[in-house]
Amino acid sequence: MKIYIKNMACESCKVVVKEALEELNLNPVKIELGEAVIKEEITTEKKKKLNAIINKVGLEIIESKGGVLIEKIKNYCQEYINIDKPVKVNLSDFLTEKLDLDYNYLSNAFSEVTSSTIIHYTNLLKMEKAKEMILFEEYNFSEIASKLNFSSLSAFSTQFKKVTGYSPTHFKNLKEKRRKAIQELNEDLKKKNQ
Repeated sequence: MKIYIKNMACESCKVVVKEALEELNLNPVKIELGEAVIKEEITTEKKKKLNAIINKVGLEIIESKGGVLIEKIKNYCQEYINIDKPVKVNLSDFLTEKLDLDYNYLSNAFSEVTSSTIIHYTNLLKMEKAKEMILFEEYNFSEIASKLNFSSLSAFSTQFKKVTGYSPTHFKNLKEKRRKAIQELNEDLKKKNQ
């Protein structure tokens, strides 16, 4: 049986889900971002317990098909920006290929549920990735812009300032640098749309 899970954004989320399933004597076959496959059917009672356990770390079981699609889009957007080499395909083609659905359909569904665009969400993810790269000082700004598939350093800097309120240089010099977890980005989207 497949269980869809909202807000899974990293390897540690997979570990949390695996441990929660095992705690409930459920046998995970495969755990991916956004979903877990178990050998058996899950009872309503165990599903509630699983949801309570994973909810403590910001994860949540998704019941609706629309919710599942939105989580898949979010996970693929994250995969897209985390590709470690220059991407030769644009985001819309990437999502269309991964989900085997028309991008206009995906875009409309995403906007309908989140009141935000896929591009806006992806830009938020990119800026969090940029903050991480700046904090770890592995790359200069031009390299960060290139790794995040911006057409130029200027385009990257403009987008960074638009999203964070700071230029990349100013952010680098801040004493308290704050990154957001994926769950916080999702909460910000919800608040913006209320």
